[in-house]
Amino acid sequence: MGQTAFTVRMDSEVKKQFDELCKDFGMSSNTAFNVFARAVIKKQRIPFEVESEREAIIRRGWEAMDKIRQQAAENGTSEMTLDEINEIIRECREERRQKNQNNN
Repeated sequence: MGQTAFTVRMDSEVKKQFDELCKDFGMSSNTAFNVFARAVIKKQRIPFEVESEREAIIRRGWEAMDKIRQQAAENGTSEMTLDEINEIIRECREERRQKNQNNN
């Protein structure tokens, strides 16, 4: 199989850190790029998730909502109305206020 050169431009500090990390892995940065290229070809996709911080926040929010839905279903509270939920929140806040007043 023939070889060809491939040039990548990157920040010099990033390259330095990448080279050091690859060395810790027991390979050169050239080998690491070859491993990456083969993984992309084999999987037909980037072999790791790439997302913006905004998308990560949105994803974590949906995951939290799914967890809350699951807990509500397990606790038998998934059919509560918004008014019932707000009343529980109001009671908890009032209880917290009273505790704070008693501690002061």
